[in-house]
Amino acid sequence: MAGIEILFEAVPDPRAANARHPLSEILLIAFAATLCGAETCVDIAEFGEAKQQVLREVVALEHGVPSHDTFSRVFRLLDPAAFEAAFRGFMAAVAAHLPAPPGGQVVAIDGKSLRGAVDAASRSTPLHLVTAWASDQRLVLGQRRAPNRSEVTAAREIIALLDLAGTTVTADALHGNRETAGAIRARGGDYALTIKGNRGPLHREAQALLANADEARAAATLETAHGRHEERRAFVVSVPDDWPQRHGFKDLAAMARIDSLRRSAGQDERQSRYIALSRLLDPAEVLRVVRAHWSIENSQHWMLDVAFGEDRIHTRNDRTAENLALLRRLALNLIRADPRKASIRLKIKHAAWNDQYLLSLLSQMR
Repeated sequence: MAGIEILFEAVPDPRAANARHPLSEILLIAFAATLCGAETCVDIAEFGEAKQQVLREVVALEHGVPSHDTFSRVFRLLDPAAFEAAFRGFMAAVAAHLPAPPGGQVVAIDGKSLRGAVDAASRSTPLHLVTAWASDQRLVLGQRRAPNRSEVTAAREIIALLDLAGTTVTADALHGNRETAGAIRARGGDYALTIKGNRGPLHREAQALLANADEARAAATLETAHGRHEERRAFVVSVPDDWPQRHGFKDLAAMARIDSLRRSAGQDERQSRYIALSRLLDPAEVLRVVRAHWSIENSQHWMLDVAFGEDRIHTRNDRTAENLALLRRLALNLIRADPRKASIRLKIKHAAWNDQYLLSLLSQMR
């Protein structure tokens, strides 16, 4: 497997040729600091000073540890698109060495706001990022800034850059449209896209198509945990041959309906969702795919906020915020891949406390 140093060496250096500290060295120090819970460039510089001895085992530090001003300047200048491209290529190589799930990989697309990354003087909304998430392997595959908070635009940009052969791409109702479906098929993937009432004719005809679905062919799941009981039943029906052209959904093959019942604190909540499928799946597989999608919320977004404190980080500069966010996602990927039996939060603390554990983490990416 390609080493982490290869990833950082592939990132274009935006500085003058006479810069004292190699960019790959700066990025590796920042990454190691992020693994240990650093949140800002000041944190990264303090980490570097405190961990010089262990850092010299992986980088030369010919000119010592860069100052926090150097880290800040580098992350302000660094092109996030170029950094993300190197990250994406690296993660594609990592994913290629992992076993594929029996039912095929599920790639979830979803957005997340960095609530603390707001420059009050120039804008009133936080930086919004869209990520592609390999649900079964629990890896971030790519990240894109949402231009003008347009999550749909950013999602299509990510899709256009990924090799989706053998995958099923999932997304919520915001992305349930013909353009996104076509973009996924153009990259070799299948789609499972939520369709709501705003899709008009397709939603209405899906309701009619599944109104009398065969109960005997449904699949169901039951879960009870933390005082909450959930039941889900899935139905799948092939669509008429003229639907792909009539509704503009490329290669539309089937529609699924998932009926859910959630019972909590004595209150029942019922909901039916409709899913457009480019491949005919059995109902049990539809339940697996849709459930896999929501791991992006629980295993990525929530973890970035709880373990890495992403929402509380007040980085004002967009480029800096975006670049540091990518380092956090790389750190999350690495910590998840580590076989040590401990929570993500505890692994971060242990990396900060135990130099040998930190070196073992970094060596896993070599």
